[in-house]
Formats: sequence, C-alpha cells, structure tokens
Amino acid sequence: MKTLRNVKIGETAKVQKLHGVGAVKRRIMDMGVTKGVDIYVRKVAPLGDPIEVTVRGYELSIRKGDAELIEVG
Repeated sequence: MKTLRNVKIGETAKVQKLHGVGAVKRRIMDMGVTKGVDIYVRKVAPLGDPIEVTVRGYELSIRKGDAELIEVG
C-alpha cells in the first residue's frame, strides 16, 4: 500500500482510499482530500513533518501521521 507519505516531491498522486475513523477521517475530508482527487506534493519539511501539498487548487500542510492515512495510487 502506497500512502501520501511515500510520494516524492514534485509528484502527483490520486487518492484511492482514506483510512482512519471518526473525527480524523472527517477532518481530512473537510480539507478537500477525498477519493479520486489528485494531490501534488510541493515540499516536505527537513524532518518530514509537515508535508505541503496542492489539492483542488489550494495549498495545504498535512501532518506526517495524517499523510499515512491517505492511500494513493
């Protein structure tokens, strides 16, 4: 399983599935990350947390732990 955490800088990935339950999953979906959307990885902080991505035309910073819940293909 490839997650958003494994996507390299400058690559685009399509969301296949969101893992997690309850409030965590809802928070990720509220940020615009839903099944089928393309996510472009812009930057990764030196220690890997957070990850800056572009999704639906806006920039978003996602925690490393949340990025591991987003399965991409």
